[in-house]
Amino acid sequence: MSSLSEQSALATTLRTDTCGLLRSDDVGRTVRLGGWVHRSRDLGGVVFIDLRDRTGLVQLAFGLAWSDAETLRLAAAVGVESVVLCEGDIVARDADRQNPDMQTGAIEVRVRALRIVGPAVTPALPVARGRGEKVAAEELRLRHRYLDLRRPELQENLVLRHRLLQVSRRYLSERGYLELETPILTKPTPEGARDYLVPSRVHPGEFYALPQSPQIYKQLFMCCGFDRYFQIARCFRDEDLRADRQPEFTQIDIEASFVEREDILALAEGLIGALWLEAGHTIPAHFDRMSYHDAMEYYGCDRPDLRYGLRLADYTAVFAPLAFAVTASAIAAGSRVRGLVVPGGAAWSRKQVDELEALAKGAGAGGLLRLRYADGAYDGPLAKFLTDEARAALALTDGDLALFVAAPDRVASPALDRVRQECARRCALIDETMQRFVVVMDFPMFEEDPATGALAAVHHPFTAPHPEDLVSFPDHPARWRALAYDVVLNGTELGGGSIRISDPAMQSRMFALLGIGSTDEQERRFGFLLEGLRAGAPPHGGIAFGFDRIAMLLAGAPSLRDVIAFPKTTAARSLFEGAPVAVSPDDLAELHLTVTETSA
Repeated sequence: MSSLSEQSALATTLRTDTCGLLRSDDVGRTVRLGGWVHRSRDLGGVVFIDLRDRTGLVQLAFGLAWSDAETLRLAAAVGVESVVLCEGDIVARDADRQNPDMQTGAIEVRVRALRIVGPAVTPALPVARGRGEKVAAEELRLRHRYLDLRRPELQENLVLRHRLLQVSRRYLSERGYLELETPILTKPTPEGARDYLVPSRVHPGEFYALPQSPQIYKQLFMCCGFDRYFQIARCFRDEDLRADRQPEFTQIDIEASFVEREDILALAEGLIGALWLEAGHTIPAHFDRMSYHDAMEYYGCDRPDLRYGLRLADYTAVFAPLAFAVTASAIAAGSRVRGLVVPGGAAWSRKQVDELEALAKGAGAGGLLRLRYADGAYDGPLAKFLTDEARAALALTDGDLALFVAAPDRVASPALDRVRQECARRCALIDETMQRFVVVMDFPMFEEDPATGALAAVHHPFTAPHPEDLVSFPDHPARWRALAYDVVLNGTELGGGSIRISDPAMQSRMFALLGIGSTDEQERRFGFLLEGLRAGAPPHGGIAFGFDRIAMLLAGAPSLRDVIAFPKTTAARSLFEGAPVAVSPDDLAELHLTVTETSA
């Protein structure tokens, strides 16, 4: 009998079986089912209903040969999306009446008794029957999420999400990690985005923050002796949204003691491998490693897509001798000339190349220099300035299009990254079946404000600096690398982490470098962490994976909203419940708050 153990687990007093798990082996059985009316067909004397639950669909058949007149009448009158209970016998369909598009298409249930337990009004939108079927506009679906979540596609996504959560818990638990919870009402700390603040009723004028991550708490667990921690953590960030971001999200949060970088990365590789295997993919046991420097130098970003080539190169030495004003002035100002060569790109029209330049400008570049080589001739603004030595150094072949940006790296890298990605798309170089994982390491410790010289942490202020740099450049922190690492797949960051600062003196120095210099200020903002470190802290580090993003990738969904039950829109609104909302003056007064007038 098909899926008997699962059927047994799902059986209740009101139903013996579920719709989508019935098979030909069940023919002859009497079953009780409950579900939603997906669609109905009244053929005059015979009524068919497709009944749906989360396991799938099954066809119910009503006719006077086995159903009484009242049951047949109810079947003909019941509305779509109404909830019904029924009892009947499973029979095999005739060969010419079987439905190969349904897993239960070889059988049907001849219903003897029917009860409508949840009559439904006409639904605001139709419930699509399968993947790829046209659905209503997203805003309408989010407004009526209770209907949208009935779609098999979204239900499959959430079932996969559940399975991935269980794999995560099992994998980490089997390796000695303890699932420990951290507070949701926390103290505001710098994590790179704005906090969601929660006013305290009992402490007027004081606020909690919702956690952007459990970072400090998991480090304190290490100080407490809980040497292996994980949490499926809910986190909150008040930042601008995109398709792959939500204001509240879930991450797989991990921390361990007495570890070095490769210990954490080995665990990360194993966990990602287990999650991908659960979704039906086998991936390499070991991911490539790449330095941040190489990622930026050759790909223009710190999350490179390695499914295709089109690597960036430094052409400064080629252009330095040329009398081309644009590149000459840039080089004289200390900038470089970097670019890429696109095989076959010489055939693109001027309009198509102008579109690439618009991408580069949108990323901050002043322009995009272009040089074509076709039929043995060079074409473009640069062509007449090329020397024989320059031509030899460029080594273009027939049909090549070379594209360059002359600018500081902080401008050229993001511009060339955008251009590289678009060129790969146009040239059909991206193999959508390929999965190229890479770990990017040795990030800069700080970003330096070019105007003021002030330092800001690239990751967060608890990341340990590279010990080699502390020896080589002890008094030049702007040159330090961080013991930080990101796991990247096909240009998407899956997660990141670092080895942490376990020495309280170094942590205090880090705060000072970031402008939190006074002892009083450090104690006020981070005293609870510093006290924990002073009490004796082991070397420790960790990583956190964006679980929603992983679920989105493994489900093949275009947006995080397709793997989150009740997501927010890109405007951070919950259309289903109508949040956020204004609060009454009385409620505000109890929280010791007033709201100033805001413009519409």
